[in-house]
Amino acid sequence: MLSFSGLRLLVLGDVMLDRFVYGEVERISPEAPVPVVRHRRTLAMPGGAGNVARNIAALGGQAVLVGLRGRDEAGADLANRLAAAPGIEDRLVASATRPTISKIRVIAGTQQMLRLDDEVATPADAAEAAALLEALRAALPGAAALILSDYAKGVLSAPVVRDAIGAARAAGIPVLADPKSDDFGLYRGATVLTPNARELGRAARLPVGTEAEVAAAAAAVMGAAGIDALLCTRAEKGMTLVRADGAVTSVSAEAREVFDVSGAGDTVIATLALAHAGGASLEEAMRIANAAAGIVVGKLGTATVSAEELAHALHAQGEASPGGDALLDHAAARRLVDEWHAHGLSVGFANGCFDILHAGHVSLLAAARRRCDRLIVALNTDASVARLKGPTRPVNPLPDRAAVIAALAAVDAVVAFAEDTPLNLITALMPDVLFKGSDYTVETVVGADVVQAAGGQVVLIDLLPGRSTTGILARGR
Repeated sequence: MLSFSGLRLLVLGDVMLDRFVYGEVERISPEAPVPVVRHRRTLAMPGGAGNVARNIAALGGQAVLVGLRGRDEAGADLANRLAAAPGIEDRLVASATRPTISKIRVIAGTQQMLRLDDEVATPADAAEAAALLEALRAALPGAAALILSDYAKGVLSAPVVRDAIGAARAAGIPVLADPKSDDFGLYRGATVLTPNARELGRAARLPVGTEAEVAAAAAAVMGAAGIDALLCTRAEKGMTLVRADGAVTSVSAEAREVFDVSGAGDTVIATLALAHAGGASLEEAMRIANAAAGIVVGKLGTATVSAEELAHALHAQGEASPGGDALLDHAAARRLVDEWHAHGLSVGFANGCFDILHAGHVSLLAAARRRCDRLIVALNTDASVARLKGPTRPVNPLPDRAAVIAALAAVDAVVAFAEDTPLNLITALMPDVLFKGSDYTVETVVGADVVQAAGGQVVLIDLLPGRSTTGILARGR
């Protein structure tokens, strides 16, 4: 399993409190031509630089968060949420003169309807800047990287950025910056900048539609700013990494579905920093960050990516060697399902031996995935297959079967169970939809009663005729 444990990263920047109000639109207001959103639930979480820290923690790293918050109700709420967040160390400076930056997003279904901002964008004053740098220097020992998360709200003033980069580079740690200023010279001495294409084009005053144009724009700003490398995120066109020596590497976007791009840049820089601090080259780290971005845009809100999701995505892309790492243990699978549910995603469950993958398997899993937001597949262990199919089975051992299933676009996670049936696993994960082939009836599907009692459903998928592992083996003989 991909692991970033033991990596401690500093995050300095504009910290916010993000609130998401979820509901449904059923009618237009009689008072004005605006939709009426029926409120269902509200979520709140650290945003901005706080979301970078959340992504680091979700991937198994340790984040030290330095920024400003107000001495107000939102600031107290933010402090409480950081205190309850495992993997995040709160080093925020409380300001007596500025409010806590807060954003409220109203979402109906998957559509963002409205955003309300409470913020100031004035640069940190001398006392605030001194306090920020003092907190940063105190946290530098043991840090593997520094991330500057700039949302142009005043924390990353020119003096703070200059002294922070100087302190980090003197300590021998890389600095990654997500820029908002059109003057990339503000981040002079940074190891990597991670602008999106629009930001790069604005800073360079050049077109950025093609890879060649991105490379030219990056070269134009990097030399003047003394930047080692620039990673340009290009939405559906993927990412392009340009080094100061002129080397250019690009990767294609990996997103299968896009629900919300809020905070995707936070996920990119957090994953890039973790991977690079963990020993990956910038090119390798870009590919890992690209996989993480493809996952996070499939979620609503300023979401995070777990290490389990990222490991699965890398297997599916062939970026990791096949083997047992494609499998989640039951505890990790439970955490992943809980996270999906927390983001309002429906979770499907399918199980089987999947010994020799054939068109029938692929068709069933693709049809299942169309009926849920995330699909988890449970495989019988080798001993379980042998008990069900005989001593000559399985043909392919569990690690190989898991690697093949994990590589399918329809599959979001793979687990295994040693019993003859997956009843215990179904009970532990409690999926929303249980899938089985149409050669079953609902009454004979293991776990159907458990899922239905919890409000879920059982769906029987039509099978492709004449496709089976047993038939393939018989024809081979």
